Amino acid sequence: MIRFILVTTLLSASARSTELPESGDKSPHSKVDFESQVIPVLTKAGCNSGSCHGAAIGRGGFRLSLLGYDAQADYENLVNEFEGRRVNRAHPEKSLVLRKPSMDVDHEGGLRLQPDGDGFQIIRDWIAAGAPRGSGRRLVKIEVSPKSKWLARPDEQFAVKVLANFAEADNQQSIEDVTRWAVFTPADPASLKVDSRGTVTPLRRGQNVVMVRFLGEVAAVTVTVPVGESTAKPAERPRANFVDEHINRALDELRLPHSPRASDATFVRRAFLDLIGTLPDPAEVDAFASDTASDKRARLVERLIARPEFVDLWSYKWGDLLRIESRRLQPDGAAAFHRWIRDCVAENTPLDVMAREMLLSLGDSHQVGPANFSRVPNDARTHAEHISRVFLGVRLQCANCHNHPLDRWTQDDYHGLAAMFAPLERGREVKLLPRGDVIHPKTGQPATPRIPGVEFLVDLKPESQRERLVSWLTSPDNPFVARAAVNRIWRELMGRGLVEPTDDHRATNPATHPELLDALAHDFADHRFDVRHTIRTIVASEAYQRSSRSVAGNEADDRFYSKWLVRPLAPHVLVDAVVKVTGVPEKLGDLPPETAAISLGDSRIPSMPLDLLGRCARDGECSPAGVAAGSLPLTLHTINGPWLNSKVEDRSGRLENMLSPEKPDAQLLTELYRVALCRPPSQREVDHWQTTLRDHRPSQRREAYQDFLWALMNAAEFCCNH
Repeated sequence: MIRFILVTTLLSASARSTELPESGDKSPHSKVDFESQVIPVLTKAGCNSGSCHGAAIGRGGFRLSLLGYDAQADYENLVNEFEGRRVNRAHPEKSLVLRKPSMDVDHEGGLRLQPDGDGFQIIRDWIAAGAPRGSGRRLVKIEVSPKSKWLARPDEQFAVKVLANFAEADNQQSIEDVTRWAVFTPADPASLKVDSRGTVTPLRRGQNVVMVRFLGEVAAVTVTVPVGESTAKPAERPRANFVDEHINRALDELRLPHSPRASDATFVRRAFLDLIGTLPDPAEVDAFASDTASDKRARLVERLIARPEFVDLWSYKWGDLLRIESRRLQPDGAAAFHRWIRDCVAENTPLDVMAREMLLSLGDSHQVGPANFSRVPNDARTHAEHISRVFLGVRLQCANCHNHPLDRWTQDDYHGLAAMFAPLERGREVKLLPRGDVIHPKTGQPATPRIPGVEFLVDLKPESQRERLVSWLTSPDNPFVARAAVNRIWRELMGRGLVEPTDDHRATNPATHPELLDALAHDFADHRFDVRHTIRTIVASEAYQRSSRSVAGNEADDRFYSKWLVRPLAPHVLVDAVVKVTGVPEKLGDLPPETAAISLGDSRIPSMPLDLLGRCARDGECSPAGVAAGSLPLTLHTINGPWLNSKVEDRSGRLENMLSPEKPDAQLLTELYRVALCRPPSQREVDHWQTTLRDHRPSQRREAYQDFLWALMNAAEFCCNH
């Protein structure tokens, strides 16, 4: 028996010395490490994926942790479960862990390890060495190269290299090429192909991402293949500030032509809708058009930011993000929270100050507005998820049951953050109790409070733990808060986030313009978390002020800002726009008739049109406004519903007051176009509608104009911000 084991070990070492160089390691290991070498083999083979033994209940009576996040449990299940029948130390080749994936015996998962392959040999060597638990070796980080690659054509290829930095048991550092055992996944398989050794082949033009995983570390490689043939010189790209530097650089890489500047009328309408959620009056459009000053657009932005509607609209946006609604908070709590938000927006309170108050406030939530932030979640775990989504832009809930499969976050991070808020009592009176626990599912013991990804807070009292967390969150050096904030502001103004979805910041979901996101975040922090400053910066850019009309070559661009992205109006903005055009107020619950939808502080205030148009109920995460506004309920409601018809036909409205026998059709048409679309009709449009109106008898003039106004407000030009 001793001879057999000795011969087997020697043969294994010999075989390994000839095959392992493919992974970049030319010297055979004297001892195979379970965590840093065996688990990567199982991951590469797919054994611990969610569709195989990494499923929550395992597969075929054998369970591994998802993607190897729990090495200790994997070792116990593999080596010791069922009296060790999966590992045969005396005869390594007879181990089930080798025989099944190599199809020596039936295996539902099919062939996963070639009998003469590297992975098979690594596991065999580990078993032959006695299947040791581990050497204390720990992965510190991975480095991929290149991090980004520009290719001229889709048929070009390149190889990704992955280096792992390990901390060894003797406190030494080592670097190993682990490309062979890294897992490569294209974010869009229709755009990129990646083989098991990291060779990338683009399948079509554009910018795409390859996700790279080794053990618990993930990284991303951005691949760019020019979309067009534009060869614009840097001087030909208009530039207003640093935003344009980054946007223009991406357009140059993608060879995308840019659309020209939007007209004055278009810019006025766009800025009004984006900044104050209201259509401009024709007189305001005329005044802007007649202004010849070179800084008139910047001055318009300042006037809009100073208007009360700016406070209304941006407080509404905060309400969606913070989920202010009266079913959970009660009417008095929701009202107090909304009042506090309005005061913060009106006073331009810095975001870090707002965050501190929301995270630390205690007391009567009907009087202390920010205390309601702690009442929105049901418990400590959802509190942690709420904080990570709002302030970090991270989906920490993915680390509840296991380490995050696509990011750095661990179960310790998730349950440790939740543990900080376990002592909170979330009644009308928000109180901090002497203690409270969150049970860690992995240990079955109370989780240790932890700032995610930073440090455990072992000896601090609950109030000190939260202070430490807030100090970290609101530090200008925090890598998450500023990025999450400016990304949301960017989406509100530009139609989509630089990172999309906006609450899913992670290495494997990179920004379309990562350097721009960093620059905006640094600028935001340098200006003391001033939201209005970032709004001004974005709106001042040429990227924001571009026309939405395509030019040859940029028709398909939906994320690189070679043109302005058209998007549907949010439900509350659309309702107010219809009210303004028709002149007929909208009844919103028991509020006064002149109340604007953008001023609502509670999503539970009754409104049939807002519900049908898809407003956020705030009982969960809100979808982007553009998605809701483009939904089926909107289409059916505007076409067939009584709401718009009743507004158009109301005898107290604008249309009835405009209908005068002395006023010619061309004048009426022009006035309605200017009110609804902020521009006069073209001659072709005038001719079309005059012809259509002449087909009606004089007695049907009112009905004909009602049909015209109804059609005008169903046009995409009215329902969208362009």
